[in-house]
Amino acid sequence: MLAGAAAMALVGSSTAVSGVLVDAPLWTAQALRYAVASLLLLAAARASGQRLHRPRGAEWAWLAGVCAVGLVVFNVALVRGAAHAEPVVIGVAVAGVPLLLALIGPLLERRRPGPRTVAAAAVVTGGAVLVQGFGRSDATGLAWALLVLACEAGFTLLAVPVLARHGAWGVSVHATWLAALAFGALALVVDGPAAVLALTAADLLATAHLAVGVTAVAFVLWYSAVRRLGAGRSGLLTGVAPVAAAGSGVLLVGAVPGVVVWAGVVVVAGGLVLGLAPRRFLPVDLTKPVTMSNDS
Repeated sequence: MLAGAAAMALVGSSTAVSGVLVDAPLWTAQALRYAVASLLLLAAARASGQRLHRPRGAEWAWLAGVCAVGLVVFNVALVRGAAHAEPVVIGVAVAGVPLLLALIGPLLERRRPGPRTVAAAAVVTGGAVLVQGFGRSDATGLAWALLVLACEAGFTLLAVPVLARHGAWGVSVHATWLAALAFGALALVVDGPAAVLALTAADLLATAHLAVGVTAVAFVLWYSAVRRLGAGRSGLLTGVAPVAAAGSGVLLVGAVPGVVVWAGVVVVAGGLVLGLAPRRFLPVDLTKPVTMSNDS
């Protein structure tokens, strides 16, 4: 749980940092980000004695799906969606990830969705929406927002079938080097070979933060949580990301959240307790039906 929460806190911090890259050549920065992250992960895996397996058969398709859906298409949808919707609309869409993972994750693991986890996911989603707020969008923007939601969920769900064999380190390494190749190709076609020279010192620092904290470290932490908790329960921890984003706004630009945002933080915390706390700490066991006697 701590690993998953830490991963989502790092992801939430990327909101403020990514703003530095608004005027930078996007695909070149992303290619550099994932190239650096893959090299760091390879070095760390070797230093810590982690065993990495070569993908085989259908595993290539699952890992390519994590890269294509969870990383490449996700970033394209973010960029295109920003032209039609306020950033907060995209954030609200991503807030629906806990509910999607709670419903679909267990099915991929050949289990039924747990009612307690689904209920907790609905609470976390509601709290995340309060933290994000609401914004304006047209129909195209809403379509891009829904695609962002699907891609964000796909980043976790598509990794489930390969986590057992490759583990958090293997999935993270393979996803990042595949992403480096994909974004590298996009950078050459869209930005041009000389775009890397346009990156400023601030751009490089922001890219370094994204490569180290939000990619190399966060990927391993997140997939470790998914492997141990399952996609459904770990999905609840995605509610930490908007809370961390609000906190980073306070630290970096002094934007103090309003009352509604604080209420959303409390609701997210309540959802996490409901879904992750041991049953003995809860007043009601939501996994069992409530029965009433005739006297009541």
